Amino acid sequence: MLRTRLAAQAIRPLSRGVATSAPRALATHAPDTHVVKAKAWANPFPGDTFSVGPKNGFLPTKDPLETLPQEYEAMETLLEDMRLQKKDGSPGLLATGDFGAAVERDLPEYDVSKVNDGELLSALYRDLTFVASAYLLEPCDIQYRKDKTYGLGRQVLPRNIAVPLNQAAEKIGQRPFMEYALSYALYNYKRIDKSKGLDYDNLDLIRAFSGYPDEYGFILVHVAMVRHSGDLTSATLRALDAAAEGNRPGFIKAMQDLLATYQQINNVMETMWGRSKPEGYLSYRTFIMGTKNQPMFPNGVVYEGVSDQPFKMRGESGANDSMVPLGDNLLEITSKMPANPLTEVLRDFRTYRPRNHQEFLTYVQQRASAIGIREFALQDATSAAMYLANLDQIRAFRHRHWAFTKEYIIKRTAHPVATGGSPIVTWLPNQLDAVLQQMIVTEACIDRSALQPQHRVMVEEISQRAEAQQRVLVREVAKLSVERGQQSVGVDAVERAGAASYAATA
Repeated sequence: MLRTRLAAQAIRPLSRGVATSAPRALATHAPDTHVVKAKAWANPFPGDTFSVGPKNGFLPTKDPLETLPQEYEAMETLLEDMRLQKKDGSPGLLATGDFGAAVERDLPEYDVSKVNDGELLSALYRDLTFVASAYLLEPCDIQYRKDKTYGLGRQVLPRNIAVPLNQAAEKIGQRPFMEYALSYALYNYKRIDKSKGLDYDNLDLIRAFSGYPDEYGFILVHVAMVRHSGDLTSATLRALDAAAEGNRPGFIKAMQDLLATYQQINNVMETMWGRSKPEGYLSYRTFIMGTKNQPMFPNGVVYEGVSDQPFKMRGESGANDSMVPLGDNLLEITSKMPANPLTEVLRDFRTYRPRNHQEFLTYVQQRASAIGIREFALQDATSAAMYLANLDQIRAFRHRHWAFTKEYIIKRTAHPVATGGSPIVTWLPNQLDAVLQQMIVTEACIDRSALQPQHRVMVEEISQRAEAQQRVLVREVAKLSVERGQQSVGVDAVERAGAASYAATA
């Protein structure tokens, strides 16, 4: 049982994986002699469209380019006509099944090799990934609308898409396939009023597959969440600096700011229920699936004019957002993830992000480990409580994501694979379980008598919630695994093994 695993983990010291004695409560004011030489974040790609900073966070440094220049008019027209429902309400090319033929007939093979403007390259990459996914998955959408199965996608991407897409991808350091940040979500919004901020009501989409309100809501809620990520990056860097200097008050303040920001993000995330209805999700989900671990692409996809060897790439997924991985790395959750194939999928997902995001997350992980953020936090009862509260926000995010998955997907389709190619029943619980375990281990180390009353109440509430949620999670995963027969169609052997391993231990 998972509870047994938690009990076993509770006898391990917090900084190493060797079993010793049960954790003891920590003093309220351990001496702050922990000083690590500061290592400031040096941005390796300062000119990138996605360049992490305290102002924009994980959003692009400038609003996305909305319309392509005149020389790309043919692609602009195709993208406008592509939607299942066009802006005037009439059926688009995907609705009638005519998009593939239109691409083969009307789309030139653009030469992107000489384009060096970062803004234009990012827009071309976004738009070419939309064209590519619509082309490859159009037959699957048609089939799904008929009988709720997906059949096979197109197995070859024609060179008029493949060649310029590969050129753009190489120039910006990404894979030639649709991604969460650079394609579908974070480089796909525009402000209705350019003088106002990025609140949800001031956002509109640039590209869409369906054109339905639910797809608009699905994407734009993500943008409205990530608008707060500048405060996350700022608080993270301040927490690292304070811990490195042994500055306890500065560390506590940074952790309080981090907590407040994660609470804002989770509050925005909760609005997804009303802005993108569960029953509408499957109307556009087909188009954000990948070519890796999906039965629609048993051998991947050949990119004509690029390589004779097929590409296998994960589909677009909110799991590629950088806000929770930032918390994972700062709080040293990443190093506590279970050593199983499902965690390997998590690591693979990290490579489907803008390269600047990847570098920043790696920096935070390495510096947090070198400093010993977790150990530093647990040397003082108040900072330990703030550390636990931030763990709880990571839990809240992952728990809500799991709730979305159950309501939007598992309840409505038997397809066993998520858009990113991970097992639909076991992958998210793998990460949620890891956070819950760390919460239970952490709260056992906090001397409640040394806390202020409000913090004592907070720690107790978090502790009770974590234990209750862990029990429910075990039952849910076991029940769903039985109901769905551990389906693993299209999932690599290593990921099947991970799913089976998780189910066995649960």
